[in-house]
Amino acid sequence: MAVLNAIAVSQGSSFISMLQPWMINEEIYEKSSVKICALIDSNGTPTEVAYIASSLVEEGFTAIKLKVARRADPIQDATVICKVRKEVGPCIELRADANRKWTYEEAIQFGFLVKDCDLQYIEEPVENVDDIVKFCEETGLPAALDETIDNFQESHLKMLAKYTHPGIVAVVIKPSVVGGFEKAALIARWAQKHGKMAVVSAAFESGLGLSTYILFSYYLEQLNAVYTVMNRETRPSIAHGLGTYRWLKQDVTAIPLGIHYDPCKGFVGASVAASIQLLQNFQVNNNVIHKTFNEEQVHRYHLTVNSKNFSYSIKVHEVGQESNDNVVIFLHGFLGTGEDWVPIMKAISRSAKCISIDLPGHGGSKIQNHGSEGAQEEATLSIEIVADVLYKLIQGITPFKVTLVGYSMGARIALHMALRLSHKIDGAVIISGSPGLKDTMARKIRQAKDDSRADFLVAYGLELFLDSWYAGELWKSLRSHPHFKEIVAGRLVHEDVQSLAKALSGLSTGSQLPLWEDLKRCDLPLLLIVGEKDAKFKSIAQKMFHEVVQDRKGEDRRGNNICEILEVPNCGHAVHLENPLPIISAMRKFLTRGRSSRAQQ
Repeated sequence: MAVLNAIAVSQGSSFISMLQPWMINEEIYEKSSVKICALIDSNGTPTEVAYIASSLVEEGFTAIKLKVARRADPIQDATVICKVRKEVGPCIELRADANRKWTYEEAIQFGFLVKDCDLQYIEEPVENVDDIVKFCEETGLPAALDETIDNFQESHLKMLAKYTHPGIVAVVIKPSVVGGFEKAALIARWAQKHGKMAVVSAAFESGLGLSTYILFSYYLEQLNAVYTVMNRETRPSIAHGLGTYRWLKQDVTAIPLGIHYDPCKGFVGASVAASIQLLQNFQVNNNVIHKTFNEEQVHRYHLTVNSKNFSYSIKVHEVGQESNDNVVIFLHGFLGTGEDWVPIMKAISRSAKCISIDLPGHGGSKIQNHGSEGAQEEATLSIEIVADVLYKLIQGITPFKVTLVGYSMGARIALHMALRLSHKIDGAVIISGSPGLKDTMARKIRQAKDDSRADFLVAYGLELFLDSWYAGELWKSLRSHPHFKEIVAGRLVHEDVQSLAKALSGLSTGSQLPLWEDLKRCDLPLLLIVGEKDAKFKSIAQKMFHEVVQDRKGEDRRGNNICEILEVPNCGHAVHLENPLPIISAMRKFLTRGRSSRAQQ
């Protein structure tokens, strides 16, 4: 909705004009409205529900939907429907919605009891969708699809082909559930083509969302009129399921929705022109603001850690509340910096204090020799050395355990710490990571390759090295990313090429001792994230998962799944850069589960 409206505004247009550019007529919009179907929960006695229904009719509603399958048995629901029909008369459109809560036998019982109530349709009468056509044939009642299309995993058109039966007279479409207006329009056109009603239904959206639904419903009504002319048939206007607005005590819009009784048309409708105005001139209703959030600021500073004869000045990027005891540490990959994580950190900083660092040899972090005077010892890096530096850094940041998030090289460091320094780690998110190479010869070959790459980096400089590095097969997916050039340009921030080369050589998979045996004893929650197109690391993740869960029930001592795999679609190795939203969602769940577990201890 936001994107389509933004495009419309940029073109000096409106949402409805985007949908139907062939008919832009402000005068027609002023006179147009969309019929609204009221919604009743059906709680109460049959007399009470019938009274509510008759009150809605007095207001001008000509269509009412009642929720059913909430009572002890279908007989009680049928009694309510019969009472409502008697009260409102034969001219009001009545719909029922069972939300798949009845068995086939219960639905049949209800169907026979209300067969004389002239229901326009009943939504999802049976719990097993395969029985819906049989229900229509057995009872003679018309039915509508709702949850069925919400749950489609494959192509909507391919799945809908099973439901052309004339007993299915309507398709109820929730744009926010089926995946947006493009998919919703596709489903609606299928319904209209097959002579079925395409009913837009709200999922308790605010006035802002409903105003867009009103315009979308109007667009579908215009398509419906086209089909009417083409097929030389009469199709009455459809009452759309937007009556949920009455259920909201307050709304986010300062301007109320233009929904009222239209005496010229004889029904309660939503004004098309008012909806256009609401979207174009949207203002927040300040009376209902509970709390205001500003964008999280990133605090950047340096922390010094001493390890053996060296002093490490580590650049830190921090987002989130200072007082938050839930701390997440982010570790970047080779050539990255803590800046890589800032968008993801901002997204989860409401629930955790997020800290990313420039690993030794990278970005703004520096290594200094503070040994005895005249000492010529040269700094070296290894997984163990960096893990020790990070351990001391974490101790200075918080007395509590932390969650580690690492990508590629950072993932190997995070995994090492989770397995070897578990008393300080609460869990780890491993993105495109590896426990190392099992085979000694493979490690030697990899070490030789990375030593050669390090020499090339020092000899020819960072810019030429980047061209060579990102030409590799591992980055094929990243190279097609629209911001690939900006990402590579951001790698030029490393001023100390010598230290960067030491990191490449010292933190090589070839110099890392394998952790495969340690995985068998892992008792910390691990979330393994890989890109759909990264075949190599997908295979590694599966092997890691097997090592962790074999010979155990797959749960830690707190009853959680000890290891999970998330395969992120449409990306390769650099998952956090190519498709960060699934990572954000998975991390929120991972952190929430971790907090719940700690609370139970």
